[in-house]
Amino acid sequence: MLSWEYPPHVVGGLGKHVMELVPALAQEGVEVQLVVPRWNGGESDEVIADVTRADRPCPRSAVHRVDPPVAPAPNFFVGATRTNTPLEERGRQIWDEHGPFDLVHAHDWLVAPAAVALKHAYKVPLVTTVHATEFGRGRGTVSGEVPRAIHNVEWWLSYESWRVICCSRFMANEVQTALRVPTDKVDVIPNGVDTGRFDALATEDLTAFRAGFAAPDEKIVFYVGRIQQEKGVHLLVEAMPRILAERPGVKLVVAGTGGYLGAVRQRAIDLGVGASCYFTGFIPDSVRDRLFRVADVAAFPSLYEPFGIVALEAMAAQTPVVVSEVGGLTEVVTHGETGITVFPDSVDSLVWGILHTLNYPDWAQQRAAHASRVVVEQFNWDTIARQTIDVYRRVVGERIVAQWD
Repeated sequence: MLSWEYPPHVVGGLGKHVMELVPALAQEGVEVQLVVPRWNGGESDEVIADVTRADRPCPRSAVHRVDPPVAPAPNFFVGATRTNTPLEERGRQIWDEHGPFDLVHAHDWLVAPAAVALKHAYKVPLVTTVHATEFGRGRGTVSGEVPRAIHNVEWWLSYESWRVICCSRFMANEVQTALRVPTDKVDVIPNGVDTGRFDALATEDLTAFRAGFAAPDEKIVFYVGRIQQEKGVHLLVEAMPRILAERPGVKLVVAGTGGYLGAVRQRAIDLGVGASCYFTGFIPDSVRDRLFRVADVAAFPSLYEPFGIVALEAMAAQTPVVVSEVGGLTEVVTHGETGITVFPDSVDSLVWGILHTLNYPDWAQQRAAHASRVVVEQFNWDTIARQTIDVYRRVVGERIVAQWD
């Protein structure tokens, strides 16, 4: 398996997905040797799961971190392409040490050159999980030299893949439209969330923790994720003057980093709501989980969202959610049942959704309780791992038949 992200380097949903998927696969008896660039430290070869089971042997799965090239690149695409050289080299070493393997599993275009090279070198099938596309990030357009280059690699990777996994029906439609992937080549397997980490916080007194972010009489509207234009954080800032006009005691807490952070922080100052907006920057997972527990609303007004794993995390924490009606979010949150959905790119609608949640807390908590049950039943990693293994088995079986033919 090849991925661009893995702890301690996790930027978005891709990293969280791989972080949870690999141990879950190991629990089901699948050995995974994961190769990733080493961005923020970590051991070169670290055991992920070494599970002992009575009914069948479970091999030792590990993550292998590879140092990326140190020479500066002219742009992100060139840097990513260069990083694939050491990824491929380490993959070949692992194959010699631990192989042979049944297949290669790639996560997004960032590891495409290494994944495709290993596929052809060892003549095994390639499975790809597409987490997002440049077409989607561009809201239906691919313009500019770097976006076009990324788009071409996305097409190439999907073409080389035996099967393509998408996290939502929305993403399945997108890869069929943007990358011309045949419908019968695509599997939909959702993201998930580990609810156990929120259960452990249920009995913890978080009063002092909450006081570090808001006054006791203030309500907290919480956003966590990348601070990029496509995530719609600017809409939350634009909504704050109108929210505060009706409910003066509201604090917006925005956690995360990204290229849009400076712009939204300045916009809050320009609108006169800077004192009511707390931009935390990067926060560790333990702080993020506690913020979910103390928040009154978790709001994710994305303009483009292939899935929306942060919404799942909020639902697992029993935090009332308000999300825009786009992409995979519509498959995670059901309006009026597990959360509130609002019109995308609409400050008016976002203001209504947040105020409705704050003004009717009993309804909000009923939705949150229902959402928590849905997460446990439908979005658990054991189920997701078994669905992924079904794809693996299908690919391996079809390869055997193809070889006989």
